[in-house]
Amino acid sequence: MEEEVLITAQENKTDYSNLRQATNRIKAELRQVIVGQETLIELLLVAMLAEGHVLIEGVPGIAKTLTAKLLARTVQVDFSRIQFTPDLMPSDVLGTSVFHPGTITFDYKRGPIFANIVLIDEINRAPAKTQASLFEVMEEQHVTHDGKVYQLASPFVVLATQNPIEQEGTYRLPEAQLDRFMFKVLVEYPSLEEEIAILELQHNGEKLKRDLDCVQPVLSADELIALREAVQQVHLDKKLLEYIAQIVGETRTNKSLYLGASPRASIALLNSSKAFAALRGRGFVTPEDVQELAPVVLRHRILLTPEREMEGLTADDVIKQIIQKIEVPR
Repeated sequence: MEEEVLITAQENKTDYSNLRQATNRIKAELRQVIVGQETLIELLLVAMLAEGHVLIEGVPGIAKTLTAKLLARTVQVDFSRIQFTPDLMPSDVLGTSVFHPGTITFDYKRGPIFANIVLIDEINRAPAKTQASLFEVMEEQHVTHDGKVYQLASPFVVLATQNPIEQEGTYRLPEAQLDRFMFKVLVEYPSLEEEIAILELQHNGEKLKRDLDCVQPVLSADELIALREAVQQVHLDKKLLEYIAQIVGETRTNKSLYLGASPRASIALLNSSKAFAALRGRGFVTPEDVQELAPVVLRHRILLTPEREMEGLTADDVIKQIIQKIEVPR
């Protein structure tokens, strides 16, 4: 298989140097403010190139929201931020009809979801009816209001954050909504070295920059769309297609799982693997790409049986077992 991949890569004339240069420039802009969080930044870039939405989970104070805001700043597109709260209504997200007494007509006033990059802060704080308002727009990229369809402009990416610890005033996200997120990224605390670097900046009087003006746009909307089209040209061998299908299929028959992943997970793993390879300057996907992305694609789409949860098993543990069980294509 390796020989076949090399031959195909030589035949693939798509140049990914522009893509790597663009993403490196984005990383350089983010590093002006963000210390560490390399994995989060890379996965956000992969999702953006693969046309996927991202759920970012982590405790407060580790730059989840700040990283998402700054990433949006590096692309010259419309950006909006929605703070989800228990009293938030669907109309606060999607928009509402406004009555004009002079003309005795209603006009549709679009909500903050009508942007290219939408940051939803603490997404699990809104009730079920508000969560349900996101189903259509996240999957089909349009809003239906009073029988009329309003299309969102491309690119369209939803970046959502949530706190896994605090449960007061929060609601569990429905499975149908979780399935619409390409990735669920777990953000960890900074390493000792990174936290020392943060403290040194503060101690030396160089306060962490919170002014977004220091981060400049790197890409336009058209350039991002062109990079997405280049990602689609990445070669993926048929054996790897079967490998992806086997991994996802195993989640549906695994005795440790109550709920397996849907075909949407297979598509997400396919598209993100291609973007992951392109981000590394390759015109072909390797089994290692699939293995590295499988946890972030699958962890929010599967449910453990009560028995396995009581044993302390996690979704990532089961995914690791599945990857070890399935033969790697060569």
